[in-house]
Amino acid sequence: MPLETASETAASETAATAAGKPPAAGTRTEARERAARNRKLTVYAARVGVLVAFLGLWEVGARTEVVDPFNFSQPSRIWDQIWQWVTHGTAQGSLGEQIGYTLYEALSGWVIGVVCGVLLGIALGRIRFLAEVFGPYIKVLNAIPRIVLAPIFLIWFGLGPASKVASAVVLVFFPVFFNAFQGAREVDRNLVANARILGADNRRVTLQVVIPAATTWIFTSLHVSFGFALIGAIVGEYIGATKGLGLLVAAAQGTFNAAGVYAAMTILAVVALVTEGLLTLAEKKLFRWKPADAGDGR
Repeated sequence: MPLETASETAASETAATAAGKPPAAGTRTEARERAARNRKLTVYAARVGVLVAFLGLWEVGARTEVVDPFNFSQPSRIWDQIWQWVTHGTAQGSLGEQIGYTLYEALSGWVIGVVCGVLLGIALGRIRFLAEVFGPYIKVLNAIPRIVLAPIFLIWFGLGPASKVASAVVLVFFPVFFNAFQGAREVDRNLVANARILGADNRRVTLQVVIPAATTWIFTSLHVSFGFALIGAIVGEYIGATKGLGLLVAAAQGTFNAAGVYAAMTILAVVALVTEGLLTLAEKKLFRWKPADAGDGR
């Protein structure tokens, strides 16, 4: 909206307030929406500015040899490497095939880890006896550095996708489990008591009260857990694989191709950002009833 129109709107609100009449609700709503849009545009512009400044300084530093271009490469070489992979493929096959292979492993491990984490988290959160029996074992397993399990899975399952899926599962399971467990424990006891008064048995209480109440906790873990699934797949491919982005990183490192390493990392970052956007969209669709954050309009 033009600056003059915004000024006229503000002036009309001030005049109405001075005359003892509150400004119209529609005017206030439009002003808030306009402020929210302006703030969002400012945030996006600042993000783009930071990225452009960072890449520009990196490129200039590499060209002037302030930073070592052999070890740190430079944005133009990274882009050339990505374009070469897109147009001519990689030594292991087309770039799309490598991305699809890694995504298949990460998504498979993520789905299995989420399902197991939610089911066990809700079960142990609802049944105290199970929590007391299995709690110490889960804490011990959680204390193990799970990345070191990747070589063991490679021995067990071979170079195929199964070993990478297993690595992704163990990384995804624990954050989802603990969030689901805590969500089941944090359910309002009054809601549970009211459901029981109305005649609900344990199964109905779990399905109709506990799980919906814990959904927010579970979705919070999903944003983090898919990143862990990608880490598990990439680490497994880096250690030993026949395809995938992790193998691209390992091959580039073996030939001292810093641009190839950064190019694979850039592709991974784009994949992770797209997935995060899809999860955020799904969360907004599922939780349309939730009020917007008060800080969003600032």
